[in-house]
Amino acid sequence: MFVTGLLLAADGSPQLGVPKQLLAYHGDTLLGATLGTARECGFDQLVMTLGAASEQIRDRIDLDGVRVVESPHADTGSSSIVPAMDAVDRRTDGIVVLLGDQPGVTSATVWSLVAEVAGPATPIGVSRYDNGRAHPCWFGRELFGELRGLRNDAELWEVIELGQYPVTQVDAIGNVPPRLETWDDYRRLVSGFNPAHGAFTPGAFDDTHPTPLPVRGPRRHRATP
Repeated sequence: MFVTGLLLAADGSPQLGVPKQLLAYHGDTLLGATLGTARECGFDQLVMTLGAASEQIRDRIDLDGVRVVESPHADTGSSSIVPAMDAVDRRTDGIVVLLGDQPGVTSATVWSLVAEVAGPATPIGVSRYDNGRAHPCWFGRELFGELRGLRNDAELWEVIELGQYPVTQVDAIGNVPPRLETWDDYRRLVSGFNPAHGAFTPGAFDDTHPTPLPVRGPRRHRATP
């Protein structure tokens, strides 16, 4: 089986004011960490999308061996998956979609997903965590036409949820690894999220990166979810 990994890293971070891909994450950058995990998976091909911060990312992160697809309009809602499909190897039996701002996903989760869908032809495979379904996701070759028709990357889940294709759910350990959209998300990530337990372990903040956290205003009390 020929498997392509697709790492989506083209989305912007307007709430942060800086490219989130380059924020510090445990001695690396956020994207460097997720890219490292993607490399550990041993995909036959690794494709990654980049958006408006492409030049900065190329200057800071080693992209050797990665097929980079530019998607400069991803910030305005266009799909970065559509142009990426043109870079997928013609031998590919399916793609595993990963997110560039979700460093808690492990290579073991990816291996479990691929092992489950590697037998009989499986159109869609989704990781099922303790608290819901999330990436990584598998899309077989028969779904490539659907992926080429996406208007934005969020529509990927519409393809999954519409029920037109069988979906295989593969158990993953712990809760859904968090994504990074806000500074509060970042603080939680660098405090030591443990994907094996679905919990945060305080005290692991990495302050070696030149991008600082913003000064916080008065603490606001929020309801417990």
